[in-house]
Amino acid sequence: MDTLEALVLGLLQGFTEYLPVSSSGHLAIGATLFGIEGEENLAFTVAVHVATVLSTLVILWKEVIWIFKGAFTLRMNDEMRYIINILVSMIPIGIVGLFFKDQVESVFGSGLTVVGCCLLVTASLLAFSYYSKPKPKDKISPLSAFIIGLAQALAVLPGLSRSGSTIATGLLLGIDKARLAQFSFLMVIPPILGEALLDGMKMMKGEAVMGDIPTLSLVVGFLAAFVSGCIACRWMINLVKRGKLIWFAVYCALAGVLSLVLA
Repeated sequence: MDTLEALVLGLLQGFTEYLPVSSSGHLAIGATLFGIEGEENLAFTVAVHVATVLSTLVILWKEVIWIFKGAFTLRMNDEMRYIINILVSMIPIGIVGLFFKDQVESVFGSGLTVVGCCLLVTASLLAFSYYSKPKPKDKISPLSAFIIGLAQALAVLPGLSRSGSTIATGLLLGIDKARLAQFSFLMVIPPILGEALLDGMKMMKGEAVMGDIPTLSLVVGFLAAFVSGCIACRWMINLVKRGKLIWFAVYCALAGVLSLVLA
């Protein structure tokens, strides 16, 4: 992977991690077009995912500090309830990671056919949530957090957008758009960091090969993903508040068709 490829894929990861168009699906398409092997792609994927987590912390730093301050009071308050909801939302993805990791990884190596089909599912989900009119809710309940967590767990499939799935599910549940966008981005931080940590440990132990990727390419990809992630995170929060997600449904449908053609 040269520097230009790392720059393009880093920008692609940063933008698509938050926009409801599937970062994993776009990285798979980009890796296929550039001819990047799976081992080399693993090290790069870990780097750019950590970068997007950091961009979330930068954009939502006020919310993160608010959560931590409330947690240290050691009493049941709004902040502690928020933490509980995030923990509840992690249950489904935790189950998938513990018991179905091998099956999920095998799907990632199955080519662009799965990516194309999942992108079409993402398009359908976004369109359905756009036209639905559920009863509005002021707060996110533990049950709603669990249901959104189920959507996040299903979104481990390449092409099924994590942000698109969680936000669309929250909209179908009637959750306030501003609260939903923040919750959707904050709830993904622990799973991404956990996955990156496990992959990093595997590479250090020699259980997974890092690949012959230059350090400069990793740095360029990391910085590109971080900067584009900050832009996309802020942009996506505003888009969710305005409810302008139908165009992403159109884009995902077109990208899904393109993936099937490339497959």
